[in-house]
This record gives sequence, structure tokens and C-alpha cells, in this order.
Amino acid sequence: MGITPNSELRIPNLSVDIAGLKLKNPVMTASGTFGYGEEYSEFLDLNRLGAIVVKGLSITPRQGNPTPRIVETPAGMLNAIGLQNIGVNVFIRDKLPFLRQFDIPVIVNFFGDSIDEYIHAAEMLSNAEGVHALEMNISCPNKQAGWIVFGTDPKTMEQVVTAVRKATRLPLIVKLSPNVTDIGLMAKIAENAGADAVSLINTITGMVVDVKKQRPVLANNTGGLSGPAVRPIAVRMVWEVYKVVKIPIIGMGGIINANDALEFLIAGARAVAVGTANFINPNVTIEIIEGLEKFLIDEGFSDINEIIGSLKIS
Repeated sequence: MGITPNSELRIPNLSVDIAGLKLKNPVMTASGTFGYGEEYSEFLDLNRLGAIVVKGLSITPRQGNPTPRIVETPAGMLNAIGLQNIGVNVFIRDKLPFLRQFDIPVIVNFFGDSIDEYIHAAEMLSNAEGVHALEMNISCPNKQAGWIVFGTDPKTMEQVVTAVRKATRLPLIVKLSPNVTDIGLMAKIAENAGADAVSLINTITGMVVDVKKQRPVLANNTGGLSGPAVRPIAVRMVWEVYKVVKIPIIGMGGIINANDALEFLIAGARAVAVGTANFINPNVTIEIIEGLEKFLIDEGFSDINEIIGSLKIS
């Protein structure tokens, strides 16, 4: 229970445990919005973060989609980057050494077009010094299954998570797609297949039209919607997942300040990932950490874990 508000000014405990990883606080970066860490290191002390999640990686480098591939939307943005990345080998050789100097868990997001590619990437990353956990991006089309998206077909998702679970000893986080009918069902399937945690939500598919040209603005036609516009949906989905799984949840979707982060924690997330807000304010993650600490002090809580899953439903 919390102590009497403002009766003590001692620093509250912000540390949380995610799949065996001890985080000094529950704030991490969201994949695809923080580069490989070095890009933001001149703006903030990476050691203060709970964890860093790097840009998604595939076995071989990808150039991504043609431009334009980003467009602003009301209270958000639509992106169709196309998973551009440097590839697993280059990341291990050129980017990981920089991250090893920090006292912070490094979570590597990865993906593939087939189960074999997922397994191969997981094995390579598991053998790399300085990688502390893996985050599977399952919002990718499976070429072997006629382009069924791994994260939206229950059977296909179960197969790939099961296969990757056998391929790595590292904590395995499955990043769920919101473009499904029952997010709770998908989370439960991931848990049963061996996931140590789930993260949600990934972006929501959307489209922006140029009315003068009568054409989509994005070269890819559609893209993933992120930013504050999706936050109420993300909070609802975190709450739905919290009711059906026992593994930790990492919540994300439109978090721009501590109050937003608190919504996710109260709904059941044990940690949060900050994404689109990094493009607007490179120091936003630190401001959120400080805001969480202030909230706990002001409201008389001694431990961040006291509010996780504390949502009251009448």
C-alpha cells in the first residue's frame, strides 16, 4: 500500500523485472524510433533508461520502401519505412560495441520472411555479447505461407514463436500486432508457445489520401499509424491482455509524457516503450522517468510496482 501523500520525500523504487531482466525503471525505447542507440546518445544519458530496444533487424540488410514513406496525421504519423535496416551481421560488428559500454539492458528487435529466417536471426543474436533479450516483430508477411502475416494468423504465430523459443536461451518478447480481432487470444498463444513477455501495440494500418491527386500520399499506399491518436486503443489492448496472461507486458502506443505512461502501467503493463515522441523531443524518455518518480512521491507510493495493474473497474 502507499504511504500518506507527501509524508516522506524518499526516492521511490522504480525498478521492475521483465522476463528476468532487472530494469532500473520501466521506461524503454520503442524499436524503429531510436535507431541503434548511438544516434540519440548526444541528447541523453543512455544509462538512465530502463532498457534500449534497437531498430528491427533482418538476416540481410534491407533498403526499405520508396519515398514518400512518412506523413503526419492528426495527433500522429503514418510510416511505411519498410523495415529498412543494416542487417544482423553489421549490427553485431559495428553497433553493438558502442552499446556494450552502457549499464543498460539491450533488447534487439528482429524479424524474418520465414520461420527459418527468424530462427537464424535469433541464433546469431543469442551468440552476440551484449544482447540481453530479443523482441520478435511478428507483423511481417510469411512468404512460406502465402504471405500470411505471422502476427495475425494464430496457427502461424504459434509455429514461429515455438520455433524461436527453441533457438534462443535469451528472454523472448513477442511484439503483438493490433490488427487482429482478439488481442488477448494472440497474447495467450504467444505465452503458451514460450514467450517470456509480450509487447503491444505495434502500429495500426492506415492510409492518407492526397485529395488533389486522388492518390495515396505514401508510395506504399498504406502505412502504420503511431502517436497519441492510437493511445486509447493501445491502453485498452494492454488491459485486455493483462486479464488473460501471466507473463509481463510492455505497453506502447502514443506515450508522450509520464501521465500517458501511467495509464499503461495502471492498465497492467510492467514497462512502457516510447516511440514517436522521440522524433519530437529526444529527451522525452528521461522526462517521463522523472515524471513517474514525481508522481509516486506526490501520491505517496514507495514502489512503482504498487500501481501496476491497479486499474479499478466498477
